[in-house]
Formats: sequence, C-alpha cells, structure tokens
Amino acid sequence: MIPTLQSLIGGRWIGREAATPLHNALTGALIYHTHADAIDFGEAVRYARKTGVPSLMKLDFQQRAAILKALALYLVERKEELYAISHLTGATRADSWVDIEGGTGTLFAYASMGGRELPSSNVLHEGPAMALGKNGGFAGTHILVPRGGVAVHINAFNFPIWGLLEKFAPSFLAAMPCIGKPATATSYLTEAVVRMMHESGLLPEGALQLVIGSTGDLLDRLEGFDAVTFTGSADTAARLRVNRNLVAHSVPFTAEADSLNCAILAPDISPDDPEFDLFVKEVAREMTGKAGQKCTAIRRIIVPEALVDAVGTRLRERLAKVSVGDPSVEGVRMGALASKDQQRDVGERLALLAHGNEVLFGAGDGFKPVGDGVADGAFFAPTLLLCRDGMANDAVHDVEAFGPVSTIISYHGIDEALALAARGKGSLVSTLVTKEPAIAAYAVPVAAASHGRVLILEREAAVDSTGHGSPLPQLKHGGPGRAGGGEELGGIRAVRHFLQRAAVQGSPTMLAAVTGEYVRGARVQESEVHPFRKHFEELHIGDSLLTHRRTVSEADIVNFGGVSGDYFYMHFDDIAARDTQFGKRIAHGYFVLSAAAGLFVSPAPGPVLANYGLDNLRFVAPVAIGDTIRARLTCKRKVDRNRTDDRGVGQGVVAWDVQVTNQHDELVASYDILTLVMKRA
Repeated sequence: MIPTLQSLIGGRWIGREAATPLHNALTGALIYHTHADAIDFGEAVRYARKTGVPSLMKLDFQQRAAILKALALYLVERKEELYAISHLTGATRADSWVDIEGGTGTLFAYASMGGRELPSSNVLHEGPAMALGKNGGFAGTHILVPRGGVAVHINAFNFPIWGLLEKFAPSFLAAMPCIGKPATATSYLTEAVVRMMHESGLLPEGALQLVIGSTGDLLDRLEGFDAVTFTGSADTAARLRVNRNLVAHSVPFTAEADSLNCAILAPDISPDDPEFDLFVKEVAREMTGKAGQKCTAIRRIIVPEALVDAVGTRLRERLAKVSVGDPSVEGVRMGALASKDQQRDVGERLALLAHGNEVLFGAGDGFKPVGDGVADGAFFAPTLLLCRDGMANDAVHDVEAFGPVSTIISYHGIDEALALAARGKGSLVSTLVTKEPAIAAYAVPVAAASHGRVLILEREAAVDSTGHGSPLPQLKHGGPGRAGGGEELGGIRAVRHFLQRAAVQGSPTMLAAVTGEYVRGARVQESEVHPFRKHFEELHIGDSLLTHRRTVSEADIVNFGGVSGDYFYMHFDDIAARDTQFGKRIAHGYFVLSAAAGLFVSPAPGPVLANYGLDNLRFVAPVAIGDTIRARLTCKRKVDRNRTDDRGVGQGVVAWDVQVTNQHDELVASYDILTLVMKRA
C-alpha cells in the first residue's frame, strides 16, 4: 500500500485520503501520495498564537538555544533514516549530506550563537544607551522583543530538510512558532524530519506545524505581528509578495529566489595557474552537485575571450567523467532531478538558452544513466553552452534552467565582465577567481551591488573554502533584485529579523530595569559584601563597588615598561612628550587597566572563576604622573547558560561595567569585563 503523507496541524497528524501521487525520481515508481483532507488554516493559526506563543515565551533565549542543540543531536542520531528517504529524491550521498547534515549543522550553529550572544531573558538590548539630556536623568536605547506572532516558512523542493531548518532555527530562537510548507515534490522528506522533531518531545507545544499540499487561505489569515519567508522561483515570490492581506497588514515578507549566479575568471589568470583549475573544478561541481538544482548554482561562466576555448575544453573533459544514474551504484556522482515535471521544465528552458548559442557538451555526448530501472527516472544530461556575445544575448541573463545547465560567456576587460554579472538583475552569489588583490579590491565592491555574497577564490583560500554554493549560518544568505531582496541566515542578525525593535526612553534606572542591563547613570546597590564574593544567583544587576584611590608614580610607569617591554616615547621621553598634544609623559593605557584590576579584584578564592575577555575598551583621557585614579565596578549583565562543570557545579556569565576616573572625577578608561561565576553547589 502506498503511504499517504500527513500534515501536523494543531498538535495532531491529519491526512487519510490520497491525493497527488509522488514518484521516485530515479525510477519513476509511485512512492507516496499527498493527502486530500482539507486543512483548517484558521485552527493552525489559532493554535500557533494561543498555544505556540505562550509555550515559547515560557522559555528565554538561552533555554531555546539549548533545545536547538538537543534537537540537533537527536536528528544526528537518526540521520541514516533520512539518508534512505533522501535517496528517493535523486540525490547522491554528497547531495543529501548538504541537506541533512547542513540542516542539523545549522541547528548546532544557532544553538551556539544563541548561547554566546543572547541574554537569559526575552529582551535583547541593542545598546549602548545614549544620553538625551544635559543632566543625565533622561536617556534612550533600543530593545528587541518577540513579536507574538507566527512565522510561515514556504520552501523549495531542492533542500527539503535544510530549507526548513535554516528558517526554523532563528525564528524558534525568536520565540516565533512556525508553520512550515515544503514544496510538494519532495515533501515526503520534510514530513520525515518533522515527524522526528515532533516525536523527540523536545519542542514546546505548538512550536512547529507542517502543511503538506496547498497553503489555501493561510496567508489571508496572517496579521502584522506575523512573518512570511519564501524560497523558490522569482515568479512565485512576486505573486505571493503582493497578496492583498499581506500588503494590507504590512506582514514582513522575505524572499530568497532562484537567480542567475555567475563565476568570473579574472584576466590575470592563465591556464598554467592553479586558479584556472580551481575555477574549472568549482564550475563543474556547481553544475553537477544536486544535479544543478541549487538556488546558488553557477549559471553564467564569465571568461576572458582569449580563454574561452581553454575553459570550454577543460570543462568538457571534466563533465565527460561525471557518471550519472542511481547514486547507489558505485561511481555515480550525479543523480536525477527531483521530478519528471522538473525534467520537462529544464528541457524547455534549455531550448530557449540554446537558441543563438553553441552547445559544447550535452545529451549527445554519450549520456546514458546507469542503474536498474532508471529508464523512467528524471535524469538530465550535464549541459554546457557557449555565448560569444553576452551583451547582445538577453536569454543567458534572463532564463534559468534549474538543472545541470550553465553557459560560458566571453568578455573583453574586467569592466565588461562586471557589467555582464550585473545583467543578472540581482543574484544570490558570485565567485571571482583572481590571484591579484588589486583586481579583487576593484571588482568586489562593484559586484557586491548586485550580489548577496561574493566569494574570492584563489590558491590560499582554496585550502579551507566551503565553495561558491555553500550558504553558511554565520553569513547572510540572500540577494537583491531578482534574488528576492531578502536576507536569511547571517547569525544573530537572522534572529533579529523575527523580533520587534522598539526605542525606549526614560531615566537610566528605568532603562536598566527594562533591558536587564546596567545603564550608566542608573542607581546602583553597594554593600559590605564585595561583588566578587557573591555567587551567580546572589548577584543583581546594579551591584556595585567603588574602590579606594591610587596615585600614579613615575616608578609605576618605569616598572610597567620593564615588565611589558613597552618603552614607547610617550611614557619615557620627557622632551618628546612635551611636543605632543598631551604636553607631558603619560602612563601606559594597559597600566591603567592593570591598576584598576588591582583596585577592584578580590584576590582570595571565591565564586569568580575566570576572566575571559574585555569588551568595548576605550582610553578616554590620559593619566599622567601624579594623577590619582579609582574604579567603579558594576554588575552589568548576567547570562545563565544552564551549564555545569565536571563536578556538577553550575556556572553563569557576568559582564561587569568598569569606569576608571581621575582625581577630577573625569572618565579616563571604560570597558566591560566578562567573567565566569560559580553558582551555589
């Protein structure tokens, strides 16, 4: 019996009656049906709002980050089940690795970034606060808070797992329940991973729902506090973007659309350079990886006219060695397209591209997929075209065959190469292969205006390069114009996309209460107990210590110079120092830091375990011989990472605000210290 896929709506799986048939991309065999049961999208949205939002808001950023890590570990343990299903999409093991382990890797990455960069609350302070009055009693800052809405993620067929998880991770961190809608052709793989996530028991109730099939009236039920993300064709993105309800309610809509990405071989490269081989290898990999079904794939190969034949020959040789067929057959390096519909679409678009251009390599060059039962599979031959006049041919810049099809385009001079790249009207990524920093310095700012990401590839970068087509969680993924005009990924900036930013004005004390961070000028609490003697739970924002004073002597400067080896003239040459803006010798800035630490540190063993960094260090004013300094140490921020050491003792991170002043109460140095602080056993 052919199984019927189900949707996860309102916390239960629905779908019994079979609808659209889904086929094995390698053999054409029927493997699944979507369900015909109608989805109540009103229920889905209510469940997200009434159940999902409150359950997520019971947790803070740190706790949600910890769940992402646990979820990633759970999926990694079961990845072979996903690989087996991914095989049905026509993907090779390497293709599936990008989708499956790229998806879990994204969960790990956001768990790590959230743990490092987000607070133990649901208010993210975008500081610093700024004074808005002369007397210090009025200030302003910005905060980011959960929107209280639902995120609808509509994904393409080419990455059924990564496509969902790269959107789910930042929106989950932002406390936004998700409704995922995968493309129908490969929705069976998305359903499999969502089942695992649901069965893990790790997700708060209502955090994730799944739609198999049409979105129906889902978008018509959204409001201004919701968000929509879309990955797919530019035509579909344009249609969804102007949904009357989304426009009427100003619902944020982020699109990441397929685009005509390019690779440029710079004019400084010759066939004898390692960079030439790197260029050919990168293009061939992008043509054949995932059978060319990647939104980041290289569609336009922009090459100096003098090297067109050399590049064409080398690419033909490499493509001829690519074995296409069932990935379970040893030696097969490229699988099938995702469906017969996709196969027909690529064929139609190839016909448009081939008009007026030369076919250098294609189905006529011995193409025969290998494997049992592959005659009805959705295979497509790697196809290389040549356009000798890219300025006159519009099709190469307008038509995308979403498969293993790329076109070599010749150019005269780097400016023409950049103009050809821009003819794509906005792309996700471009690669520039050059060995000359001057060419990169000239070309990249120009290319960056029409591309979301630019890879500079040469022999040094190649050692570690993740390649042209690999979006990374730490960097933004998106592009202008045709590419959708949106941004995905990009580290914590992606989380911020799903939060609401607000300006807050008030006294420093009120701002400190709202942000959960000490704001300079706010009230502090001083006690006889040194702040460094308090365990993590006992510390409160605003706990403060004003130290005793220390007068800086010439011996201090001489001794510090001897210890550090810093004999800069401003510290030791009285005559030269008189001719500077200070008019006299001054103490080392790092001596001031060291002296301040000596003033505020409590030296005996205690809850403070380690100092692991300084942030926002500024030397504001000089400290001269005879000046007297003191420091104020204030608990600025606490982050409970919910971790324990080898002994089972918990730890938290505390940021301390440090202000060093002179005898005139003038600020001379300012910084934050980050420490690990023990919890009570």
